[in-house]
Amino acid sequence: MRQFLNSAATVILLGAVGVLVDASPSPAQEGFPFGSELTLEAAPMRGSKRIPSLDIRPNGAVGIELWCKGARGQFAVANDTVVFVPGAVEDRNCPADRAAADDALLAALTDAATWRMQGDVLVLAGSRQLRFRLNTN
Repeated sequence: MRQFLNSAATVILLGAVGVLVDASPSPAQEGFPFGSELTLEAAPMRGSKRIPSLDIRPNGAVGIELWCKGARGQFAVANDTVVFVPGAVEDRNCPADRAAADDALLAALTDAATWRMQGDVLVLAGSRQLRFRLNTN
């Protein structure tokens, strides 16, 4: 019985330490807009009112609405470095121009290597710079 209680206490202690570690994000992670919705700084494409947006969850999972398609992915952040891993893409029978723009935007997100905040704008930089504004509504 004593061994069981010691094991249980160890599990509880390790769990508490894990919560404390998880509860104090690194300074870089504090600035990254986890838990936020952002919209690409771009004009809508001709014939549409849609503008790509990101819904970044607190765990880094992201839902993406593109020019036509929808997608999922995951962000990982360390200091000023960012890694985006694309996931499933929902093909919505898009016109060729919008499908090509969607593919190019996903490629640019995947290519992003650094991030920074400029006020309420997330700037992702790689071969191309992407600017996403925090939705404040």
